[in-house]
Amino acid sequence: MFKPLYDPHMFNFTWESIVPGDDMIVGTYYIEDVVEDGDFIDHLGQVERLALEGSTASWMEVVEETPELRDRLASKVIGYYEVPAPKGSRRAVIQLGFPTAAWDVNVNVPMMLLSIAGNCFAFPTNMRLLDIYIPEKLAQKFQGPKFGVPGIRDLLGVHDRPLVLQIIKPKMGMTPEETANQVYQSALGGADLVKDDEMCTELANCPFDARLEAVLRALEKAEKETGHKTIYMASITDEVDRVQEKARRASAAGATGLLLAYSAGPSMLRVIAEDPQVTAPILLHVSHMLALLPTINFPVLAKICRLCGADMMLTPSIWSSIPVASLEEALRTTQTLLAPMYHIKPIWTMPGAGVHPGSVEPMLAENGKDMIFMAGGGILGHPMGYTAGAKAFRQAIDAALEGIPLDVASQDKPELRAALETWGYRKRPATRWGYYNKEFHPKFGPKNI
Repeated sequence: MFKPLYDPHMFNFTWESIVPGDDMIVGTYYIEDVVEDGDFIDHLGQVERLALEGSTASWMEVVEETPELRDRLASKVIGYYEVPAPKGSRRAVIQLGFPTAAWDVNVNVPMMLLSIAGNCFAFPTNMRLLDIYIPEKLAQKFQGPKFGVPGIRDLLGVHDRPLVLQIIKPKMGMTPEETANQVYQSALGGADLVKDDEMCTELANCPFDARLEAVLRALEKAEKETGHKTIYMASITDEVDRVQEKARRASAAGATGLLLAYSAGPSMLRVIAEDPQVTAPILLHVSHMLALLPTINFPVLAKICRLCGADMMLTPSIWSSIPVASLEEALRTTQTLLAPMYHIKPIWTMPGAGVHPGSVEPMLAENGKDMIFMAGGGILGHPMGYTAGAKAFRQAIDAALEGIPLDVASQDKPELRAALETWGYRKRPATRWGYYNKEFHPKFGPKNI
């Protein structure tokens, strides 16, 4: 019996084949394959092999895998776009569609991830997941973040500027009272949020409930003195069977925010975000996520975390002391968190690590006002103290929003001036596109006056 080399149930598809039905998650991947001892490379055969790993097939044909079953459940090759490659290799960007019928009665994150980011990575020489398209009817199964950008702004009563967050340092070891004293000082300086470090857990000298109570009491005191509200993101990262219980307990105790590390998993994030007894916004910490970046790019991970309910999450930046992504990938992450996405609220981007007031101008220009400036040492290391450290950030933000250079604004602001003298003043380089050279560019060339 005749059998086509490339199964039409998988290959005879384009975007026009699926969009009207809106019934597939589509993954966009870069793949690279090297065959050192062969002149012929059947790259579509490789694509078929890795695509089937995310849906129905084994390495041998099984009679129960009928054409009808493949048509309904097998992954589809939506696009193959060749990238020039050296002899003996193939490079391409491919798009694979995974039918949502695979989860027709049980839409769950772990099974979705097995399809789009599972065994397929074992096959090519190199492979990276670049993007995922989530169809609306699948997204409707998710609630997304409870608060997001608009909800957090309403909680704080801040609607026209970026936010400032102080990271509690050292990462662990302080008593509840020491922790409370530290955040009280930064709250007096205008910090909008404070958060546990992602490494903070329950130690004998700092039980979770005692720390939560002490910090909330200190922030309430600061608010009475200044009229400024500060949210505390308390770390709830734990074993799976304890995270939800801890989130509920914290909410009942009046917690104003929660911090969950990615190591607990996006499924755990979704569980607590959709729990009606969990009433506080969630900050997702991405430290564990960084191990995935060689094979999955940051915007994909950000889209998944937004879908699963994070209200804010750490994001990469070239201004960071942990530069894990290119400028373009970092900024595309921010744009992914803020882009329209059905009913899912936009969420806060938090480009962090090594951030200080002198970084404010370029980071604000790159990310826009719906961002959180997050700093540990950049606040707590201020030579005039913790309150001055928070004030310096607020002063830098106000100046940048008004278009006043920070070196000018700092002349009558001792806190900002001390920060700039301590850590410097960052300027973003410019690329002179579109002209023969910079001498011909009207922005950069000499003026004939």
